[in-house]
Amino acid sequence: MTQITQITGTGIPLLLDDIDTDRIIPARYLRCVSFDGIGEHAFRDDREQHEAHPFDHPQHQEASILVVGRNFGCGSSREHAPQSLLRWGVRAIVGESFAEIFFGNCTAIGLPCVTAERSALDALANMIAADPPLEINVDLQADEVRYADTVVPVEMAASARDALVSGQWDFLSQLLDNADAIHETAARLPNLSSTV
Repeated sequence: MTQITQITGTGIPLLLDDIDTDRIIPARYLRCVSFDGIGEHAFRDDREQHEAHPFDHPQHQEASILVVGRNFGCGSSREHAPQSLLRWGVRAIVGESFAEIFFGNCTAIGLPCVTAERSALDALANMIAADPPLEINVDLQADEVRYADTVVPVEMAASARDALVSGQWDFLSQLLDNADAIHETAARLPNLSSTV
């Protein structure tokens, strides 16, 4: 199991409100059999309509911390949205608030979403714009984001933070780690013993 306690990297500012999952990953990319390659289509329509989209800026191509506004990930419950961000290279999202299902889907793939006050997000986004190589640290254990000489208090649902920090977010790893116990239990069950 992979414990996620801190994420350090450069940032990408996208400080807009009410960004829905249709904008994060357009519907035409939902027919994929696997999530491989889906990252290149993150914000595809927005990027085609706006030449200055941050996801296309050369200085943000290696960024791993996304800074967003209020109600990020609203709309449909598609898990393709957080998958596309993760596969683009995002390893943590700092925002004012997140849609509940989006937040849960992010936690389920090990993509932490923490919240901060809007004024702190404005300051962070401005700092990233002025200094794209700025190193940012998202510390889930300390409940803070650090950059330069600034410490920003952040919040996250305790259950999500505990799952990420302990490594319990990765349900597949939990199943694999308990394969022997699962087989033993299945062998004792009358309807499953013939299939084990």
